[in-house]
Amino acid sequence: MRARSVLFLPASNPRAVEKARTLECDVAILDLEDAVAPEARTEAREAAVAAVRGGGFAPRLGVRVNGEGTPWHADDLSALAEAGCGLIVLPKVEDAATVVRAVGAAPGARLIAMIETPPALFRLAEIAAAHPALEALMLGVNDLAAALGTGPSGDREPLKPWLAAVVAAARMRGLAAVDGVFNRFQDDDGFARECAQGSLFGFDGKSLIHPRQIAPAHAAFGPSPEAVSRARAIVAAFDVPDAQGRGAVSLDGEMVERLHLEAARRTLARAGE
Repeated sequence: MRARSVLFLPASNPRAVEKARTLECDVAILDLEDAVAPEARTEAREAAVAAVRGGGFAPRLGVRVNGEGTPWHADDLSALAEAGCGLIVLPKVEDAATVVRAVGAAPGARLIAMIETPPALFRLAEIAAAHPALEALMLGVNDLAAALGTGPSGDREPLKPWLAAVVAAARMRGLAAVDGVFNRFQDDDGFARECAQGSLFGFDGKSLIHPRQIAPAHAAFGPSPEAVSRARAIVAAFDVPDAQGRGAVSLDGEMVERLHLEAARRTLARAGE
């Protein structure tokens, strides 16, 4: 899954939905949950269903449903399954069973599981392995920080163990790992720093709340031209007949191992190749 930029937009806002059709983010998520007032969530679901059926979106389109246990969850999944929604974001996933039930309710959809509560942190491996329809783990930093009772920190110091844990769980199952939102959408420098931190921790991309964050997210999470060129060379070096079955090959005077090949393939996937 290519997920450098995963932009959330309220499904209840027609202008936002229409704008999403032409945005350059990798994924546009129409939100039925946090961005929508409770009294407007049924109307938002109808708008999301209409958008899914209408198509015409440049980015990949998904919908975040309301969480399991809320009055809207089952109807959200049922309506989106009927509309043929290809990507559903599940908020506040705390166990594998939640993912499995969602797959049963919307069998044609791919899923992203949001990690937002303490119970989820201690079931990351279980959640990541829940079902082949799961494509990514997404860290919900706002809800998680609130649930943990952490204090304010410019560099997310209290959350660092969980940043690493989410990436590790995603890597274990070959899933994408998506970092959480940065709320101060007019703070470009702060956003760039947090993107750099997320990239350092191994995330594939970031959740966004404003279109102005798309380009810097792509810059932070997309590989450089030099990295792409190097990755192509590594893949090509292992593709030659003499390299078949070998654990390492020589490239530009350096021994390159198969672990570097896997990293090269991930780099090319992030570049959209």
